[in-house]
Amino acid sequence: MFFERPESGELAVLVHLELSAIDSPEDPREFEELALSAGADPVTFIFGQRAKPDPRTFVGRGKLEEIQQAVREHGAELVIFDHNLSPSQERNIERELRCRVLDRTGLILDIFAQRARTHEGKLQVELAQLRHMATRLVRGWTHLERQKGGIGLRGPGETQLETDRRLLRARIDSIEKRLEKVRRQRDQGRRARTRAEVPTVSLVGYTNAGKSTLFNRLTDAGVYVRDQLFATLDPTMRRVELPSVGGMILADTVGFVSHLPHRLVEAFRATLEEAASATLLLHVVDAASDDRLRLMEEVQLVLEEIGAADLPQLVVYNKIDLLAAKEPTIDRDADGVPRAVWLSAVTGEGCELLVDAISERLGEQMVRGHLLVAARHSRLRAQLYEMNAVKGEEYRDNGDCELELVLPRGDLQRLLAPFAGAADGPQWRAAE
Repeated sequence: MFFERPESGELAVLVHLELSAIDSPEDPREFEELALSAGADPVTFIFGQRAKPDPRTFVGRGKLEEIQQAVREHGAELVIFDHNLSPSQERNIERELRCRVLDRTGLILDIFAQRARTHEGKLQVELAQLRHMATRLVRGWTHLERQKGGIGLRGPGETQLETDRRLLRARIDSIEKRLEKVRRQRDQGRRARTRAEVPTVSLVGYTNAGKSTLFNRLTDAGVYVRDQLFATLDPTMRRVELPSVGGMILADTVGFVSHLPHRLVEAFRATLEEAASATLLLHVVDAASDDRLRLMEEVQLVLEEIGAADLPQLVVYNKIDLLAAKEPTIDRDADGVPRAVWLSAVTGEGCELLVDAISERLGEQMVRGHLLVAARHSRLRAQLYEMNAVKGEEYRDNGDCELELVLPRGDLQRLLAPFAGAADGPQWRAAE
């Protein structure tokens, strides 16, 4: 990875400006949590206000001197801005402060670099880092005017900067091809699940809302859980059996954050497509957060960006154990359809209500009834058992079997299609 981190936390000065030109400012508390999640050791937090950013240093001369004094006073090695800086602003600030400067996008990229565990996740992080660094490649070089020359180096006539850009472009192309292969593999998996009519339920929500804790509660998967931002980066999928519905695929996805850098959304598109193609989204919300409405809006913005805003949603208000006298419950709309569930993934309170609500929402696509299967059609009976669709059976004197079934409508139609028009084919009777 491109960021080398020391074993102990780096002493960091945090900078946050309130800009009147920005409609939705960043939350300074979230910024501090991001810095801590990256392993920084904040020594001071500098606030300020401006109508709009200074084009050269973002903060202006007076505030830059205040930051410079804080760096000297605390011996800070790093200054982190809660804003996205242009490459020239970043270079100008570093020149003045004589220490490393990181903006919000660089900070989130560093966190992602630490969290990535799978080969795919590491590729996605590297791609995002390369794209970010491509705009800042000029920094740190003092020999950019020199042409290649000397034994073994004659010929191309490139400056060092041009060579670096070409190598960077080649690496980006290579990673994009490998991620395209991953995307095709994921598409094949999704098509297979669609053919088998296995519904997919994806957990989405703001980072640190408790998605992985809930995922572990429902699946016993042992996914890494910690009270920090972006604890989960790589997607995890598990099959879960629901009492009245049958099998479903539950997917845990990367958490969202306000103003998620666009290059991260692009790099993680293969992962986020799991949410975009889901049958149902479980929007996990930190019910104990004072800012939960804004955070829910931020999640909706990311869902819109990945084309998942119109998918059916079930809101899960998590962490009710932190609320006074809030009981687990299901909120329903005027038609009685579950729209929200209040629970605690840590204690398990209300998780059974969530299973019931998911079953109801997915059950809208299910059919229930009895199928009379002749003895010679034992293969059909075996297929129904493999799909966990059989809830009971009763044999007739002639060897025929009447199966009590609950299964997706598409599965039933597919299994009975070969017998269409046959007088002695299986006989279906829907439940009343």
